[in-house]
Amino acid sequence: MYVVPGSASRGIADHLVRELSASEADVEIRRFIDGECYVRIKSDLRGEDVVIVQNTYPDENIIEALLLLSATKDMEPNSVTLVVPYFGYARQDRKFQDGEAVSAKVMAEILGNYADLVVLVDPHKEYITDFFGTKAISCSAIPEIARYMERMNIDVVIAPDKGAVDRARRLSELLGCESDHLEKTRLDDEVVEIKPGSIDVKDKVVAIIDDIISTGGTMARAVEEMVRQGAKEIHVACTHGLFIGEAIEKILGSGAREIISTDTIENAYSKVRVAPQIASVLRESIPKLKYL
Repeated sequence: MYVVPGSASRGIADHLVRELSASEADVEIRRFIDGECYVRIKSDLRGEDVVIVQNTYPDENIIEALLLLSATKDMEPNSVTLVVPYFGYARQDRKFQDGEAVSAKVMAEILGNYADLVVLVDPHKEYITDFFGTKAISCSAIPEIARYMERMNIDVVIAPDKGAVDRARRLSELLGCESDHLEKTRLDDEVVEIKPGSIDVKDKVVAIIDDIISTGGTMARAVEEMVRQGAKEIHVACTHGLFIGEAIEKILGSGAREIISTDTIENAYSKVRVAPQIASVLRESIPKLKYL
């Protein structure tokens, strides 16, 4: 088995090589002066089970993923699996207004043409896997986040809105504590209105969990609400830490003690590795890996 590392997900690819006792493919990836991408796979992948690991964010990484898929497919491997730690365009998963493209569906249809299996990590909505024209499954980083949080004595897990309720509930079950959610109304791209949840958080250690933190506005408001309610300590966590602009400053400035993200997008707050969960899914899906 070979793991083909994309330039946007090299860290996870390296961890998967170790988790799966696989070989890492020798890959050349570079950009021409005009910005176009060049890809060459130097390893012989004929007859091999191949796992390509590459984010589809930002846009340039979509092209790289497609070129890696095409180059791999041309070498006649036994199977091709695409692992997308962070699937870009996932938030446009339906038409919110007439005339819009369902971007998540477009990306899925294109990528699915080249792979026998696609694995996503915590996609924005689970049904995004249905958009692919090939078998697609998701795995969750929540068990690894829970493992990291075990030492924190969390009393309650909060979802910053209804969309993260299932995520908060699963984390709370793994930590053996309560969960709740806040009512969020988005007024525009930057401004949200937050209403209190039903659980009393006064003097409690709180974890707030979401799938993505982008500009940090929603999370900062959630932290502020927990501070207003008298929480003793607040830990903020997400799977995908985009942290655009002053997101970190907003969240820490609102009263959070710690920010935790995974390595799906590598940054200074990537404290949790997702490779163990990806490897578990691959073992279940690729017969040769079952006993590794």
